[in-house]
Amino acid sequence: MDVTIGIIGGSGLYQMDELQGIEEIQVDTPFGQPSDAIITGTLEGARVAFLARHGRGHRLLPSELPFRANIYAMKQLGVRYLISASAVGSLQETMRPTDMVLPDQFIDRTKSRASTFFGEGIVAHIAFAEPVCSALSGVIADAITQLDFPGLHLHRGGTYVCMEGPAFSTKAESQLYRSWGGAVIGMTNLPEAKLAREAEIAYATLALVTDYDCWHPDHDSVTVELVIGNLMKNAANAQAVIRETVKRLRANPPQSAAHSALKDAILTPLDSAPEQTKAKLAALLHNYMN
Repeated sequence: MDVTIGIIGGSGLYQMDELQGIEEIQVDTPFGQPSDAIITGTLEGARVAFLARHGRGHRLLPSELPFRANIYAMKQLGVRYLISASAVGSLQETMRPTDMVLPDQFIDRTKSRASTFFGEGIVAHIAFAEPVCSALSGVIADAITQLDFPGLHLHRGGTYVCMEGPAFSTKAESQLYRSWGGAVIGMTNLPEAKLAREAEIAYATLALVTDYDCWHPDHDSVTVELVIGNLMKNAANAQAVIRETVKRLRANPPQSAAHSALKDAILTPLDSAPEQTKAKLAALLHNYMN
């Protein structure tokens, strides 16, 4: 079954309320099981696949997430466009709690994340200077603009600092990330973006601001209660944005450089690569096998 649009929901976004014809699929991948069963259904006339990033019941730490299984499962289902909704802290005064941000850059502060499918006899180096698909991000931006929510502020562009977690930042770390020009901070999206690019899936982050991290002198330190409270305020808006984005993708799916990301990235001659590794990566390599 080909499902060309995927949605990964983060903290507070554990389901898509208006999915119709729902089916739960247990997807086996060479990298293990995804975070949860993938929910497929119809949204705005399009077949989509939804995955709760942390599992239903929010039972997986950011460092425990099976990133490779999550992205590979989407690839196996036929996903070509992947919308990642994520809770983030703001590193800038102008990006206020309940605002939406469409980051276009990442800084990696993680320590123990699997962030490539390759190895075991096959080497690939993807181009990652532009880590977000600008075409897909543009569709999301247009959807937000079209919906014109009262009081909702959209910020296009900015750097997402991806930290290890699960603890939130120290004040010193938060100030450091601000000095680097960071816009928002989260714990999950960079491994997803790297793996989606290797899987030739167009990827974009819809970042939902929940707090001011801990740098802001006029706001309390980050708590789970604060994060979830603000995210739930924006959950209905986030679902509406995703619905409108899916509608637009169905009507006019954009061309994306991500869809041919492996074309010049694989260094190992595949005709002499290990058969076991080629079999393991079959969903990624089929366009490049003789």
